Amino acid sequence: MTQPEPARYRTTNWKSYNAALKRRGSLLVWLDKDMTWLAPKAGKPGRPPVFSE
Repeated sequence: MTQPEPARYRTTNWKSYNAALKRRGSLLVWLDKDMTWLAPKAGKPGRPPVFSE
């Protein structure tokens, strides 16, 4: 049995939606200055010259 598709919600009253977002408050993101980024180097910047299939 296949699963039903998830419901799609569309905003129809943008003025009310934007007002509700303002009432909700702000989103704060705290970053630590001492945090280090340890991502491995991937070679040259940009897209690869050949894509896998």
